[in-house]
Amino acid sequence: MAFPEPKPKKPELPKKLFATLECKQGAVRAVRFNVDGNYCLTCGSDKSLKLWNPHKGTLLKTYSGHGYEVLDAAGSFDNSQLCSCGADKTVVLWDVSTGQVIRKFRGHAGKVNCVQFNEEATVILSGSIDSSVRCWDCRSRRSDPIQILDEAKDGVSSLKVSDHEILTGSVDGRVRRYDLRIGELYSDYTGSPITCVCFSKDGQCMLVASLDSTLRLLDKETGELLGEYTGHKNVTYKMDCCMSERDTHVGSCSEDGKVYFWDLVEGSLTLALPVSKSAVQSLSFHPTETCLLTAAEGLVQLWREDSYVAEEGVPA
Repeated sequence: MAFPEPKPKKPELPKKLFATLECKQGAVRAVRFNVDGNYCLTCGSDKSLKLWNPHKGTLLKTYSGHGYEVLDAAGSFDNSQLCSCGADKTVVLWDVSTGQVIRKFRGHAGKVNCVQFNEEATVILSGSIDSSVRCWDCRSRRSDPIQILDEAKDGVSSLKVSDHEILTGSVDGRVRRYDLRIGELYSDYTGSPITCVCFSKDGQCMLVASLDSTLRLLDKETGELLGEYTGHKNVTYKMDCCMSERDTHVGSCSEDGKVYFWDLVEGSLTLALPVSKSAVQSLSFHPTETCLLTAAEGLVQLWREDSYVAEEGVPA
């Protein structure tokens, strides 16, 4: 006799405050989980980049080398290197363990909003207010970019990289997808300046946040609009959006101090999480667990699902 399969757990959302990091970096411009979700990076207006264990609330290392505020950062696939960018028009490659600067890349004509490694961490891609994405070779000594993507007609606000694609969002209202395997560019117009873009975990969809207080879910191959999500406020600032770890929900920062989550399929508002009295500028969803980082008012907060029980020795 065969026993029936257990019903899958209903997806939960992170709404229980688990830890607070007092970053002491001025305003925290961005918070990012690393590739396995064990650590996070915070980017500060005080020109510093910090590496944390957010689950234990401990600061591991501070990286100083930018001339102005740090706006974005990312870790490599093996956690051995970091890249960061900032208002000093510079992209910096760091050694994680020593905290030393390996390389500085200069060439952008304005502040650099976003930065990512490629899958092998051999190339850094950076998007700037100068309307370009520049690709920097981490292994060679050349100081000029190996490629410049300059199709945007206004500043590049966000970029994401998969194994064979580059996804960019621009203030010109267009989301652009570069397919590196076949050398093709695909472009979709949203009608409003874009603040953030990301791939769904299954790689089939693109989530796009715009300054008309709307998130749009687009089919990656056709550009078809699959869903719209509204209720939050985003009319002034560059703000992050995200997908939950199982692609069941879409989330966004908001200028009213909350983080909003919607059911991906139904489009209904599922959670309005009160985080701060001021705008929530950045968020990062854990790659495999129901776990969220938010940044507002110089603090980073770690949120877990209600059913989460802390491991022994880890502060709740």
